[in-house]
Amino acid sequence: MPSEWVLSKLEELVSQSFTGLVRSAAEQGIENSYSYLKMNNISASGKFDLSDLVKVNAYEVDVEKYSLKKGDFIFNTRNSVELVGKCGVFKIDTPAPILFNNNLLKIKFLNIKPEIVAHWLNSAIGKDQLKSITSATTSVAAIYQKQLMAVDVPVIPLAEQQQIAQKLDELLAQVDTLKTRLAAIPKILKRFRQSVLAAAVGGRLTEEWRGNVKIVESASELKIRWLAERKNNFELAQLDRLSRGTIKTPRKFISPLNPDIETAEVRFPDEWELVSVSEFAECLDSQRVPVKKDQRESSNGLYPYFGANGEVDRIDEYIFDDDLVMVTEDETFYGRIKPIAYRYTGKCWVNNHAHVLRAPNKIANDFLCYTLMYYKVIPWLTGTTGRAKLGQGSLNVLPMGMPPEVEQAEIVRRVEQLFAYADQIEQRVKDAQARVNHLTQSLLAKAFRGELTAEWRAQNPELISGENSATALLQRIKVEREALAGKTKTKKPKSP
Repeated sequence: MPSEWVLSKLEELVSQSFTGLVRSAAEQGIENSYSYLKMNNISASGKFDLSDLVKVNAYEVDVEKYSLKKGDFIFNTRNSVELVGKCGVFKIDTPAPILFNNNLLKIKFLNIKPEIVAHWLNSAIGKDQLKSITSATTSVAAIYQKQLMAVDVPVIPLAEQQQIAQKLDELLAQVDTLKTRLAAIPKILKRFRQSVLAAAVGGRLTEEWRGNVKIVESASELKIRWLAERKNNFELAQLDRLSRGTIKTPRKFISPLNPDIETAEVRFPDEWELVSVSEFAECLDSQRVPVKKDQRESSNGLYPYFGANGEVDRIDEYIFDDDLVMVTEDETFYGRIKPIAYRYTGKCWVNNHAHVLRAPNKIANDFLCYTLMYYKVIPWLTGTTGRAKLGQGSLNVLPMGMPPEVEQAEIVRRVEQLFAYADQIEQRVKDAQARVNHLTQSLLAKAFRGELTAEWRAQNPELISGENSATALLQRIKVEREALAGKTKTKKPKSP
């Protein structure tokens, strides 16, 4: 710290402190009179979120005392280990009183700007002090007032406090703007990826390409060839099993289902062929086997165990060793953000919460996965909104456009190229976010090393010395605290 500053215990700067209003969950409801700020309405950086406040009543309570006012310093005394100790200065003008919760502590200071204390406790040094006094259990952590009041806080000349608070407000506002802009980019990239897929499976991504390429095998011819090859491979596999004695009678090949275009239509170029998912790829659901959790927990985890939303565990055996597309069978489809289809190649196990599809080759599997990732399957779902189900029968009849094989390859190449571009941007955003997050602590460190106001101190020596010094300020605070303590201790004379 600059030599003009001095350290003090927090309690030496406080004129008043008290926790908020106790209100149980049963006493909270939208029909009540007063908005009620709780610990989760304060962010880790000390920002206040008033968008989802619950409401409480305040019968026989001093509403004035428990109301938040602009300039109030609020400290979170109880939360998770990561979030306990959040603090900030309430800077919002509210038309109606907002009461605060008993896990929050309001502190009033004498001649110390509350912003300075908030920034100090949110700095790396302040957080280390708070961590050292945190009492934690497995589920909750707490910081008690007595320990909090014993932490060290810098006492800075009053005029310099104003300078630091102003500079930090300006700089941290710029940091917040950067964070907001960076946080918006992943959403833009998500829309970009969805637009790429929509253009890919609708034929727009290769519209110009089709006009410059001569197609040797049409989509309809490809469909006939693939189905003939599938039937032939099935019959050969049955003969092989029969010769090895694993079956007594070979099964007959079941032709795939026709596409269901009555429930919904799909749009694609005239050069493509309308097919169902079952015409494009085999469904291997009959090979799936669920494994109980206790069995999975005792394994060494050699192979991935897939479910509705991807890998959910690892086990020591596998039932598939192939190039596959998995599709969510029963999960949350309404309002879903995550794709419903994903890819895997190699040894794995799949439970009965994901369908298993296999197209004739890797490119076809890639194209199929891109087609299904954001497929609007809701018209084909059964069950409740919360746990809807895409049954095997519905999956098999989903209509889709089938391009010629050479165009499938071009589509996959272009999608992968565009996705790689989006991935690069996403990584740059993550790197930038890490730097910006570090920037906040860097600015706070500079502030409390005196670097933000070094030039100001050199130009205004009279504002940091003599009666304006930190030492003189601390003495005045001491006198004021003693005066307040004297008033508190004054008692009315007892009646004779």
